[in-house]
Amino acid sequence: MRNIDKKSLTLKTISKTSVWDIQENDVFRMLEAAEKDSDTKDNLKHYIDIIKSAFEVEEVKIDRQEVIKKYEARGFQVGCMRLDETKNLKLAIKKRPIMRVTDLTYENIRHISAEKLMEVIERNFGGGWDSLSQSIQDIIQSGFDISTTTLPKDRLHKPGGMYEKKVDDGFAVLEIPKGTWVEAIFAKLKPEAEKPRLKYNESKSFDPDDDDEEDLPETDDRYSMDDDDDTFDEDRLTEESYRTTIEEDPEDLELSAEDVADDEDY
Repeated sequence: MRNIDKKSLTLKTISKTSVWDIQENDVFRMLEAAEKDSDTKDNLKHYIDIIKSAFEVEEVKIDRQEVIKKYEARGFQVGCMRLDETKNLKLAIKKRPIMRVTDLTYENIRHISAEKLMEVIERNFGGGWDSLSQSIQDIIQSGFDISTTTLPKDRLHKPGGMYEKKVDDGFAVLEIPKGTWVEAIFAKLKPEAEKPRLKYNESKSFDPDDDDEEDLPETDDRYSMDDDDDTFDEDRLTEESYRTTIEEDPEDLELSAEDVADDEDY
């Protein structure tokens, strides 16, 4: 998860990504600081729209204690912003929870831990990685390194195997039983890379036919599952590709016909 200085954020500097770094009290601090800034108040609707991407925001139109208590009972914090000498804006604000895979977005995916991600995936009817839509998988992989394996449950925790290596490397893991087999999903937050910037050379004029690639930014494959694809790993071949690359007779694996049938169901 990202670590930022929340106090450095203001209504003018927050975005639909950074707004996930703050909490309700930070929002009210920003609103209070904006009371003396006429430009901010003139564009208040724009800033409220950004806040709404990460918070539920409701205007408290009836300023009575019993009404405020009802908001607080629903988990809202209530605060006030002074618009002018005669008018105040009272708001009820609550951070949007990330409970389901449909709550995940490109803006908030890097603002949860790998353990939290595993909880969210587990709530998706226990269907495993392939049960997620491609769009949800793309969102998750934009922030996390993901790998999966499906093995007989008595082989999953084999000493020195993929499971042990991934856990030792800091991956969170979710185990999903599938008959006599188990699907393991491994997740680790990707390091945040700097975005490449185009270099501008004032001494050169723009020429559309110029083939000089010196100033072009390097491309970044955000969806690469592994950084060491050129290295042959025998354990990785036999475990991660278990279902597609091993063509042994089930009897050689000491599996019963029932076990094989269970696997074919998945």
